[in-house]
Amino acid sequence: MYSYWFWIGKFPVRTYSTIFALAFLFGLGATLYFSRVYGDKGDTDHWWNLAPIVLVFGIVGARFWQVFFFDWSFYQKNPGQIIAVWNGGLSIQGGLVGAVLAALVYLWRHNKSILHFADLSVPGVILGMSIGRDADFMNASAYGRPTGHNWGVIFPPGTLAHDQYGNQPLWPAVIWEAQVDIILFAILLILFQRKKGWPKGFASAYYVITYSIARFFLEIMRGDSPRFALGWDAAQYTAVVTFVLGIILMVWVFWKYRDDRMYFTHPKTAVATEDEQN
Repeated sequence: MYSYWFWIGKFPVRTYSTIFALAFLFGLGATLYFSRVYGDKGDTDHWWNLAPIVLVFGIVGARFWQVFFFDWSFYQKNPGQIIAVWNGGLSIQGGLVGAVLAALVYLWRHNKSILHFADLSVPGVILGMSIGRDADFMNASAYGRPTGHNWGVIFPPGTLAHDQYGNQPLWPAVIWEAQVDIILFAILLILFQRKKGWPKGFASAYYVITYSIARFFLEIMRGDSPRFALGWDAAQYTAVVTFVLGIILMVWVFWKYRDDRMYFTHPKTAVATEDEQN
């Protein structure tokens, strides 16, 4: 784990910042691609407008969630660290909340379908989350609890993980989460190959449900967050809420669009289907 790639004079080029930037750019690239393939005319222009907005508000939301929900006991004693985003400490769940709220305002003002744009963003969001977990690992700002065995990740001195657990092997929770995200991404691409398509909102509901399940169980192995009732941390409580919301959304979209399931059908497939009907 390295917090810095190199130094330019006295200026450090941090691994966390650069990998986080790559996560956003690759996620945006995936979103632009799916907007061109599955979206409507002009969608990519709106995404270019949305990109800086969701980035800024996503960072604000991610930091707010981390400070006040995940680790307030630390930041209460170290208020000067609240704005030190460069040291790590961005909650994915909080980042999504901040980005979504900002996007909702933009889409409402431009009279655009929220579910449509949410669906188009899902592949890019999952991909960006996976890469972002690499930033957490390299920065050692998110880590697991001790495995209790002679295997696991041992973080070097000077990291938060080592300060808390020393040389004890820890569960590679964030690495496994990055791998789970790639699996969810791959499954979604496979689902997109369905000839009959899916209802509008399906991709969004799929993401909320599957990620909430994965995050809840992966959090059992995390060792960097305070625990509350039931031995759960804030991320687990958030995952339970979002899972329920995801189930409600899934039921609603299949009921609302039960007669219109051609959404997310590849253009070539759609043309072939029309030819077969003719």
